Amino acid sequence: MPNGGWLDGCLNVMAAVETLRRIAAEGRPPFTVRVVNWADEEGARFGRSLFGSSAAAGSMADQEELRQRRDANGIALPDALREHGVDLDEALAARAQLKSAAAYLELHIEQGPVLESMGLPLGVVLGTFGVERHLITWKGQAAHAGSTPMDKRRDALAGAAKLALEIRPIAAEVGDGAVCTSGGVVCKPGIVTSVVETAEQLLDQRHLDAAKLARLLALAQEASERFAREEDVDVSWNRIWNIEPILFDEGLIELADESIREVAGTSHRLPSGPLHDAAEVARAGVPTVMMFVQSLRGLSHTKLEDTKEEHLELAVRAFDGLASKAMDTLRE
Repeated sequence: MPNGGWLDGCLNVMAAVETLRRIAAEGRPPFTVRVVNWADEEGARFGRSLFGSSAAAGSMADQEELRQRRDANGIALPDALREHGVDLDEALAARAQLKSAAAYLELHIEQGPVLESMGLPLGVVLGTFGVERHLITWKGQAAHAGSTPMDKRRDALAGAAKLALEIRPIAAEVGDGAVCTSGGVVCKPGIVTSVVETAEQLLDQRHLDAAKLARLLALAQEASERFAREEDVDVSWNRIWNIEPILFDEGLIELADESIREVAGTSHRLPSGPLHDAAEVARAGVPTVMMFVQSLRGLSHTKLEDTKEEHLELAVRAFDGLASKAMDTLRE
């Protein structure tokens, strides 16, 4: 994540390492215990999230589309992978790593304001939002900025701008935690003296309910068609990536709740809006749960990302307790 913080991802791995050290110090565990550092969860460079975990889960079915993906410098995804010893065609061989997995546990910063607003250090994650991510291309007509009257313009950016504002009332209409984000618009020819001919707009939509996620998408598509007519431009949609809402294992949620109450006194259950590798693992049929630790000011994906030191300590202790409880349950 460009200009990201110090805890997103790092906390998960370090907490897992500390838990593994404690388990190892007590002797040979009854099960194989692994620490996983997933590849490219964020997808910031190529726009495709959860690369490593989707390969291991066996849900990566878009290799042909992935071959066409390029970063801002024009480097193709398969070439970038090759530089790190990974062959895209062999990525799905990672499925073998989850064949005997009995449980998957993940600790993460919340990346939102809910726990802080409640005055709580820790929470249990019920599941992760489903996501619809699209590239919307608006096509108008380039024309001279000085000689083209306002009512004669076919401005591609106008359609994108209208949709960027319309997704707010759309999210409010669907409700129940719906979120929509127009994360970027690239304009061409991209000069101040020309009406925009092409605007490529990124749209991310999320919800914990599959039907409501579908409603978010349908309303946005309907709005885009309306704005295209109003601005006399063309609009097309290309799905970049999607994932259905994922609910976590009820038994592990109970164990996580117990572990948090033992170290912090109070727990809270909440959904996750951000994507996490845990969603792909759960989709593969592995019993899965996540814990959240409070994020100060609800900020993440920024250098301001932070969590109180005492909350980090509580989080690691609760995660360690969860690991013990999970192994005890599996042993029974």
